Amino acid sequence: MPAAAQHRRPRNSRLARKLAVVGTGAAVLVLPIVGATSASAATPTTVTASSLGYADNLDGWIRASLQVMAQNGIPGSYDGIYRNVIRESSGNPAAINNWDSNALAGTPSKGLLQVIDPTFLTYHVPGTVLNPYDPVANITAACKYAAARYGSIDNVFGAY
Repeated sequence: MPAAAQHRRPRNSRLARKLAVVGTGAAVLVLPIVGATSASAATPTTVTASSLGYADNLDGWIRASLQVMAQNGIPGSYDGIYRNVIRESSGNPAAINNWDSNALAGTPSKGLLQVIDPTFLTYHVPGTVLNPYDPVANITAACKYAAARYGSIDNVFGAY
């Protein structure tokens, strides 16, 4: 096609393209700023032993859990939690039971207090991590379950 026959864009299209790019860029810059403000307000912070100022070990996990439990009206004592943790997992937050009836049914017991997923989800304490392997989330959910079923984790002396 000869050069004279080619379609030429009007000169104002370059300006229109620049405005479209600048306009889009401004929208992109504004949206994250506006979105971040509202998203930050809606995103809850999750409680961990470290976020509460406790050590990231069994002692700290129990102490942090007791603080969360007190804030949520869940009964239990350090000794009651410790006794059950040692019996259930020997203090290993990554413990999993792959051999009992729960495991054979497809829901193995997990974490410090060996909670199955349906129980963890039912008794999960808001504000803690939604993960049964998280020590504080596991302890608080298990203690909430034990409170509903036995009155307190302090009343649990065997598999529950």
